[in-house]
Amino acid sequence: MKFLVDRCAGKHLSVWLRQNGFDVLDAKEIGVDPGDAAILERAADEDRVLVTIDTDFGELVFLREMRHAGLVRLPDVPAERRISLMAQLIERFPEALEQGGIITVRGSRIRVSRFPASH
Repeated sequence: MKFLVDRCAGKHLSVWLRQNGFDVLDAKEIGVDPGDAAILERAADEDRVLVTIDTDFGELVFLREMRHAGLVRLPDVPAERRISLMAQLIERFPEALEQGGIITVRGSRIRVSRFPASH
């Protein structure tokens, strides 16, 4: 499983994912922020699940129907909970993550959309 971790999601999450054997690109490693659409496009091009706290990506995927390889949205998850929550999501929903699903966490609710990714 491959991930692109958005700048806002935090470096600690990127480090943890790498330490657990995942192929991770941290958006900070890309250089200057190219904007949300370009980040989503890069994630799709490289078949990476985009992990973000930014709600704008939901608009890009659901309303503009932009191509993606999966999305984990953590808009309400404090930094200190992101790693443990990501571990839960990987354990509970590997199929959704591998098949371009969209996982949104708001408070204690987890919503998994089996929105078909366009590769």
